[in-house]
Amino acid sequence: MAVEETSASEKLILTLSCPDQPGIVHAVSDIIVSNDGNIIQSQQFGDSDTGLFFMRVELESPRGRTPIDEALEEFGEKFDATWNLDQMGRPIRTIIMVSKEGHCLTDLLYRQRYAGLPIEVVAVVGNHPDLAPVAQFYGKPFLCIPVTKETKEEAEAELLKLVRAERIELVVLARYMQILSDRLAEELAGSVINIHHSFLPSFKGARPYAQAHARGVKLIGATAHYVTADLDEGPIIEQDVTRVTHRDSTRDLVSEGQDVERRVLAQAVKWHSEHRVLLNGSRTVVFN
Repeated sequence: MAVEETSASEKLILTLSCPDQPGIVHAVSDIIVSNDGNIIQSQQFGDSDTGLFFMRVELESPRGRTPIDEALEEFGEKFDATWNLDQMGRPIRTIIMVSKEGHCLTDLLYRQRYAGLPIEVVAVVGNHPDLAPVAQFYGKPFLCIPVTKETKEEAEAELLKLVRAERIELVVLARYMQILSDRLAEELAGSVINIHHSFLPSFKGARPYAQAHARGVKLIGATAHYVTADLDEGPIIEQDVTRVTHRDSTRDLVSEGQDVERRVLAQAVKWHSEHRVLLNGSRTVVFN
């Protein structure tokens, strides 16, 4: 009886950045075609400000990823390129970090379960136990790591140990009300996404929505960005706003603001997990 051969064909996503120069697109296309691959979608951008070139390619490779990986090694050396090749649709191993507000956590877990958000939530980590029932409802492990001024270094060491042990690729700060140390931000550079209201820097500190209401703002919004050592100044991935009026109370502003935060954070996580976001110094290139 004949044994049916299994196909090694894979759908892959290639992202790269390098100094802009002639021949990049031709070289990438040649690598794919010479390995019997087929380009499904290709996007590119040359930044005249930084002199860098960025590219994202969706492709199908009937011979698997290995020969393309090997060819890209040589390409990277020739073009001084940073590149990544991954399986299309592979869920990114993720930790979600929270404090007491559950709107972003609930939204991400719902989208992961029902809406195809391509993340694998390995654990939910909180500095308070309040949101453990939410994690448990969605079948996710909840780890409480309290943080005080005296225990901050120890708490971050525990978090970093978890990241390394579980091969975590993405950390999402879903209204996690703690500032990561410079050391941890540098250790996890490019893999931590934070969400905050877009009132910064106008309304810093406690009760920003009350401050915004007192000033009579007409627009409220949210910003999702990568975390760096500079507080809330990391490369921006996504932003959105919604209009409010004099009729809206502080409670209304909080409700509207949380809705924007949910949408913006989910979009940023989705784009990151689909390899659509490339770092460009203090900015990002987003191939959406």
